[in-house]
Amino acid sequence: MTDQATTGAAPEAQGPQFSLQRIYVRDLSFEAPKSPEIFRQEWTPSVELDLNTRQKPLEGDFHEVVLTLSVTVKTAGEVAFIAEVQQAGIFLISGLDAAAMSHTLGAFCPNILFPYAREALDNLVTRGSFPALMLAPVNFDALYAQELGRMQTAGNA
Repeated sequence: MTDQATTGAAPEAQGPQFSLQRIYVRDLSFEAPKSPEIFRQEWTPSVELDLNTRQKPLEGDFHEVVLTLSVTVKTAGEVAFIAEVQQAGIFLISGLDAAAMSHTLGAFCPNILFPYAREALDNLVTRGSFPALMLAPVNFDALYAQELGRMQTAGNA
């Protein structure tokens, strides 16, 4: 048989590996402190979005990345609602140098999680009887580069 592996042969060197293992909601929060009165006011919303990511290594080459979207919407100077979603994923990542690993965890993985977080946030807000947010896409590569530049500037100061 020609398909048999030869014994004692060195295994082939593997290149970088990336695999999405699981996507899940880590935390979900919604508060409408002025309801039902807020529904009787003219709807002139102002939206504040706070976006944050964090990651932690798990066993072996597994990593958890958490993308947090926090939204505060005000109308007529009063808080209409506050909503927060922590969308998480477990990723298997190996064979990357430190810079590539940092970029993967800081930009590539959040980019994968964002559509799930955006959908969960829209669903949460509409269940509170408010219009969907329809958040615009986010350029995590640009945010990552901006953060690297900020850290380098702070390191030189």
